[in-house]
Amino acid sequence: MNALSALLSIDPFEWSSVGTALLCGALIGVERQLRGKPIGIRTSALIVLATYMFVKVSLQLDSDNVDPSRTIGQVVTGVGFLGAGVIMTRHGAVHGVTSAAAIWVLAALGVCIATGHELSAIKLSLVALFILWIVHALEKNNHVLRRGVHRIVEYRPENDEPPQG
Repeated sequence: MNALSALLSIDPFEWSSVGTALLCGALIGVERQLRGKPIGIRTSALIVLATYMFVKVSLQLDSDNVDPSRTIGQVVTGVGFLGAGVIMTRHGAVHGVTSAAAIWVLAALGVCIATGHELSAIKLSLVALFILWIVHALEKNNHVLRRGVHRIVEYRPENDEPPQG
């Protein structure tokens, strides 16, 4: 049994935390993927998992030269670049800002998990889902909320002209 325990060990990580990271990422990733957004289930789960791993390892390093808050700061910077990669402009309209914000939320969930707040991470994933679903439904059904950057624009590529309006 000792060999099996050693084989299954992922020390300093914990399987329950890995499962929580995958669950939180999948919850938000499913919503994004169902809407055809730039980040989906795999990307979302990997962002939460990677953030958990980076922060957990930094918390395990016992030294006067190691500051876990610097690791968290570097994760925030890194996911900021990742988020910038999903933001695009097309015919004067900006797309992907919500997906970029979701990437930051995913990283924050990884930090919560790494610092021992797994249940809070699950609850906050549900809060993020609520925001993504409910606000989308409100914008879809209320013309006032579609003004400006949230208005629905039809683009017909056959005439290759940007939308008016």
